Amino acid sequence: MAPDESVVHIEGPWTHRAVHAGGTRFHVVEAGEGPLVLLLHGFPQFWWTWRHQLTSLAEAGYRAVAADLRGYGGSDKPPRGYDLPTLATDAAGLIRALGETCATVVGHDWGGLLAWTMAVLNPKSVSRLVVVSAPHPVRARRSLVSAGQLRAVRRAIGFQLPLLPEHRLTRHDAAMVGRLLDERSRPGWPSADESCTYREAFRIPAVAYSALEYHRWFGRSQFRPDGLRFARAMRTHVEAPTLQVHGGLDPVVLPRTAQGSSRHVTAPYRWRLLEGAGHFPHEEVPDVFDAELLDWLNDPEPA
Repeated sequence: MAPDESVVHIEGPWTHRAVHAGGTRFHVVEAGEGPLVLLLHGFPQFWWTWRHQLTSLAEAGYRAVAADLRGYGGSDKPPRGYDLPTLATDAAGLIRALGETCATVVGHDWGGLLAWTMAVLNPKSVSRLVVVSAPHPVRARRSLVSAGQLRAVRRAIGFQLPLLPEHRLTRHDAAMVGRLLDERSRPGWPSADESCTYREAFRIPAVAYSALEYHRWFGRSQFRPDGLRFARAMRTHVEAPTLQVHGGLDPVVLPRTAQGSSRHVTAPYRWRLLEGAGHFPHEEVPDVFDAELLDWLNDPEPA
């Protein structure tokens, strides 16, 4: 039997609640008081990927909020709306629903692509930007002509098929989700318990479909008018101070692909390559990641 949404209500030094934004219900997890830091997860995960940062940010005097993105975890799972402009509108609305006009936005993987998009399409909602394991969307689009990067994302190409990828991801208790985490991370992460947590959350009905729709929109939109409009819009430079963090061992987004994103930022920009980490540096080396994040957040004039 597939699990229900209660499996993502994991206890800890945080609170769970539902927040409505733009007609969509989002499950969010909150800790601490102070300036808002919105944490956006990637694939194939959910809010729990930020468990270390929820604690460290709260202890450092920030209000940390980790959200399940549209289609994931305890959030609504509508049949459509998995394009980056819509997702950016979701997140900007979520900031307003949390009682703020802007926030530091931290995004990993798909959450990182979403964060880049917010900084361009919803610039007033992003006071500072932190991107983890994600190139700027224009850079991601152009990287598809690189043989090395194309090999690195070959699994995502298979996600363009209908129905079959959902079946593959969820069969045998979502064993493939565990393999994806293993393949994309440094040796020794994740633990068996961590892998089991992500596998269980991915088996919630409609999550696999929703998660794959992110990939399908990005792939198919490359040749459609909506994708071309998005690419043109994203040529506008990011004017929020930006920290970009990347694992030196990332096999999904090659470091050289991500680093070229700096050309799309006119504000102060800082690049940090974390040696010995793969695609999930905030989980694989959380102490190192948090030190970089807090140092940058606490710098009144980041560079």
